[in-house]
Amino acid sequence: MTSAGTPAAPGDAAARDWLEAHRGGAAPADALAFFDGLPAVPTEQMLGRWRGSGLPTGSPLDGLLECYGWYGKEFVDAETVHPLLFADRSGRPHPVDPARVPIGLLRDRTELAQHPMTVRAFTGLRPVLFTRKPTARLRAVEHRGVLTAAMVYDALPIIDVFRRVGPDTLL
Repeated sequence: MTSAGTPAAPGDAAARDWLEAHRGGAAPADALAFFDGLPAVPTEQMLGRWRGSGLPTGSPLDGLLECYGWYGKEFVDAETVHPLLFADRSGRPHPVDPARVPIGLLRDRTELAQHPMTVRAFTGLRPVLFTRKPTARLRAVEHRGVLTAAMVYDALPIIDVFRRVGPDTLL
């Protein structure tokens, strides 16, 4: 994810180079090793709107959010988080309520989830899924031995954990 951020730190260039070299994908073990080598993100540095993109690791879910027009995430404050932003027809991002998306079906039937007709149907239904209510929270959690920012979904058993790649890029 990318956003305007803090000044670059030593090592940011190497981390950005690794990420750029692996835009086409990385083995899960390599992606985890890279993640583990990155610094923590304080929760206060998460505030703002972040543009998302995927890092393919061979998961059947690789590219799923992107094929549906996923924009990213928005952190207004610790209690006001929009975990899924999707663009409207004019290209403006709006929050979607993840509890109204059939996550289990998409996870278990990825061939159906990526079918062009399913994507087209979601595009038509997207305005019904838009919400103004926050559907996640921002917390500091210890993950893989590091205390770092994480986004905890309200209605789903999902926690997105973040590490800093550079001044405006997170993994």
